[in-house]
Amino acid sequence: MKYKIIAGLFFLNSLTAFSQKVVIVSPNQKIKVGLYNTKNAQTGEWYLKVNYSNNGKTCEVIPQISLGLSRSDQTFSEELKYLKVGKPLLINEQYSALHGKRSQCHNSANETVVSFENPDKTKLDLIIRAYNDGVAFRYEFPKKEGSFVVNDELTTYCIPDSTKRWMEKFNTANEGLYTDMNTGNIQQDWGYPALFNTPDKECWYLIHEADLDRNYCGTKLSNVVEKTKYKITFPDQSNGRGLGESKPTITLPWKSPWRVIIIGSLADIVESTLINDVSTPSVISKTDWIKPGIASWNYWSDNHGTKDFKTVCKFADLAASMGWPYTLLDWEWDAMGNGGNLEDALKYIHSLGVKPLIWYNSGGNHTGVTATPKDRMLTHKNRVEEFTKLKKLGVVGVKIDFFESEKQNMIKYYLDILDDAAKFQMMVYFHGCLVPRGWARTYPNLMTYEGVRGAEWYNNGPEFTTTAPRHNTILPFTRNVVGAMDYTPVTFTNSQYPHITSYGHELALSVVFESGIQHFADRPEGYYELPDAAKHFLMEVPNAWDDTKLIDGYPGKDLIIARNKGNAWYIGCISAMGTPENKTLTFNFLRENVKYKLTIISDGEHDKKLVTRYMVVDKSSTTKVRILGRGGFVASLIPLQ
Repeated sequence: MKYKIIAGLFFLNSLTAFSQKVVIVSPNQKIKVGLYNTKNAQTGEWYLKVNYSNNGKTCEVIPQISLGLSRSDQTFSEELKYLKVGKPLLINEQYSALHGKRSQCHNSANETVVSFENPDKTKLDLIIRAYNDGVAFRYEFPKKEGSFVVNDELTTYCIPDSTKRWMEKFNTANEGLYTDMNTGNIQQDWGYPALFNTPDKECWYLIHEADLDRNYCGTKLSNVVEKTKYKITFPDQSNGRGLGESKPTITLPWKSPWRVIIIGSLADIVESTLINDVSTPSVISKTDWIKPGIASWNYWSDNHGTKDFKTVCKFADLAASMGWPYTLLDWEWDAMGNGGNLEDALKYIHSLGVKPLIWYNSGGNHTGVTATPKDRMLTHKNRVEEFTKLKKLGVVGVKIDFFESEKQNMIKYYLDILDDAAKFQMMVYFHGCLVPRGWARTYPNLMTYEGVRGAEWYNNGPEFTTTAPRHNTILPFTRNVVGAMDYTPVTFTNSQYPHITSYGHELALSVVFESGIQHFADRPEGYYELPDAAKHFLMEVPNAWDDTKLIDGYPGKDLIIARNKGNAWYIGCISAMGTPENKTLTFNFLRENVKYKLTIISDGEHDKKLVTRYMVVDKSSTTKVRILGRGGFVASLIPLQ
């Protein structure tokens, strides 16, 4: 990173006998984060306050974020003594992303480090950054030696009870539904990320964590004790069938994960790359083997599809005919029959010019799932042996399932897998797992995560039939903000339980949801029987983007999003409103003085009908698109020569 001393004041450090305050301002001057003391003195309990200003209005985002840590040997909270504030620094870094919502990213913030000591004279630093789209802070023990258990992290977000919020009850697979609430009356453990809208409706913010490493555990938010206070909480000891310690052991020097708050308008939330921005840069120097793309996937339409050689071949044929680079061999590939085994299937897949991906159980006693192969990813020795075999077989990526814990031992396991996979130039995606923590920047071979209630839930019971439309419109404002999301979208036929989203809605998910490897989950006939325009769209739509723009939307209601690749733009719109409506489409994100061919594929007269129309538009154009209740549309914009 490039660090420069800022010319001018972006923080205020005032020290008197009665008060201590540090205020850090974002480069665009919209966001301020201040450090305060509850005793209005130099020693005591410290907290942060975050404000947001826009169009002459100032909004109090979070009035208090309590700070502190409890270590096995001592505590750093109520009697912390202020020592000094470091020189202000400008962090200014450009980096490239191989997949995600933006290819060229800018990590730019104002930073300062505040140093404290506790009554035992042990030092604790608080690193604070103010970004144009949010705030990040982390703890640091600068001492060079020692190993300690962290008994508790005291970081607590105090959220006014009239704040609108969208939160998901925590579960180890992160596959719940988001609940929207106007109060904190529901008191339980909540997963990341959590979305809030201030009582005055002037500002949105999303709470998450990033740059989690082997020296800590994953955390969650809990308001079990007080309904307005969401405290960072360690995993339950019962997670992962009781294996591993819920409290992390840290080795000094040590920095905590970043505590991240993305702040601004809904567009600022959706378009932000802040979770990756604050995370460790790539540790992989040669990355030309990492190729995002679309995959065919047989599990959704046939839960035992990979057990059948002929089914595997049909989905390989689908990928080849649609021009998709990948097909996934899901569970039971080691029991394949009906005309061929794994080696036969791989030979056939390669003969089509398609690349195979393959599934594994994460193994070990942390999961009760017995599906095989179970233990081949569990240890370094196992992984080296298996990756060596897979390279010889021409397999380019692995899907690893059933982690069931975010304890420190499991965080180490995730990162060890990524390290070993990179050495064999193997792409990875995690299933039954945590939600993204910025690792895709550090390990760009990490293509996607599940960590979402996706289309697979149409197989698990009737509930998703009615909840999916609304759920789909919440995810772009929450889960998909923080990283790739393997929802396995774009299903036109029905699996065990039907969907009530229209064909236009399902088609739009190819643009609305972002994933480094995007698994289109329908059976081959679902794609072959589409109208030519829709089929062609799915043959051409990218899944790694140069830019992303939110055009319109509100979580739980609807969404229009535009994504850019090269000179072309793609638009996806979905609705959960339940009644037909006309959507106004604007194009102010286009280049000046350039005309584009616009192709719109939208709902027809019923939910299984699509209609296509063509126009020439420019930056100043507008048009209306009719969609059904729970409907949607896609559009492509190609510049005219």
